[in-house]
Amino acid sequence: MTGTADAALYGNRFATHEVPTREFPAEGMTAQDAFRLVAEDLALEGDPARNLATFVTTWMEPEAQRIIAENLHRNFIDHAEYPRTAEIEQRCIRMLADLFHAPGETTGARTQGSSEAIMLGGLSLKWNWRKRRGNAPAAVPNLVFGGDVHVVWEKFCRYFDVEPRIVPLQPGKYTIGPDDVEPFIDENTIGVAAVLGTTFTGHKDDIAGINELLLRIKSERGLDVPLHVDGASGGFVWPFLYPDTAWDFRLEQVRSINVSGHKFGLVYPGIGWLIFRESADLADELVFKENYLGKTDSTFTLNFSTGSAMVLAQYYNLVRYGRAGYAYIMKNMQVNARVLGEKLAKMGLFELIGPDEEQLPLVAFRLANPNGYDEFDLAWQLAAERGWMVPAYTLPPDAQNVTIMRALVKETMSREHVDTLARDIEEACATLARKGGAHETERKKMITGPGH
Repeated sequence: MTGTADAALYGNRFATHEVPTREFPAEGMTAQDAFRLVAEDLALEGDPARNLATFVTTWMEPEAQRIIAENLHRNFIDHAEYPRTAEIEQRCIRMLADLFHAPGETTGARTQGSSEAIMLGGLSLKWNWRKRRGNAPAAVPNLVFGGDVHVVWEKFCRYFDVEPRIVPLQPGKYTIGPDDVEPFIDENTIGVAAVLGTTFTGHKDDIAGINELLLRIKSERGLDVPLHVDGASGGFVWPFLYPDTAWDFRLEQVRSINVSGHKFGLVYPGIGWLIFRESADLADELVFKENYLGKTDSTFTLNFSTGSAMVLAQYYNLVRYGRAGYAYIMKNMQVNARVLGEKLAKMGLFELIGPDEEQLPLVAFRLANPNGYDEFDLAWQLAAERGWMVPAYTLPPDAQNVTIMRALVKETMSREHVDTLARDIEEACATLARKGGAHETERKKMITGPGH
């Protein structure tokens, strides 16, 4: 019997052979072999339930998974063939506009996460700035935002020729407000971007204060500077945990909002949303009309072909949970985050970052009195000993000398998980104190970014 036949009968053909990694395979393999090859490779991945770095959803209900599986083959952009999917997208846009208190008829788009939504929102800000300038001499547009934004904002500026005016952070102050923003604004400012739930500490910029500043500038200087809210993480949190806080279209200068459906919208990766205050806030020049799929459609995205599944999964969640369900889930996360924070505080080893402020359901913390080890050592020890992925990272300028950790408490993290994590953190600190930190060679292997 040949080796191939033996493998088919007794086990895996790649048990002792290298898998394809560089050259395009000359021949194929059976479906079973291909499945085992990929599945066994992925068995080495980390456990999503212990990944407290990622904001992205790692669990959905079986019914939602069935909808996803049954619609993976549908191309979302083909509205002529799949008109119900197009209608469901518009339902989601209208529901989110309602959630964000849009005052009237609005528009928006599904996107490939908040990154595409931010690119599109920024482009609309730039085109509308051009329109406001009329026949004024050519100038370099600028966009004002804080150092607490996601790196995609800097990408937008680089890719689309906009000057980034980045408001630096400060030690002990990790968000921005009107006094920080005002010196950066001039007649070439296409807009101000403020964050609702930062990646770094989970807090929000003073969006209401920035709105008041922009209203004053409009009144005193005649500059109508719009405000875009980056609600990638917070857009599905604040309406349910802090419903009385005005950060959305209740504020006059807020003209557009992006939100990630695949974060606290509770959908698997691949879905984001861009919502405009009103239809006029979407620059007409950015909307393309085409009919090569059999029907004239207006498109406003950076890509065309993409799956329908996550749009349908988002609609499933909206109708499945409603306001009451989302509030219940967010409050459960918040309760567990506060329990974890209290347990860390009682250890006497950590300083919590802004626990009394409005915050995403997470715990941001740092070592109060390092005893021969630092936050990077602790992150490594937790991963090596217990499999917990709790990121350690430095903050942006001018707070780059501050190192913190962040534990995101999501829907899948139960109270028992919180108790176990707290014990594991305490034991990891004791281990590090005894041995004087982690080995330098091990620490260099760590991924130290804040996660997404």
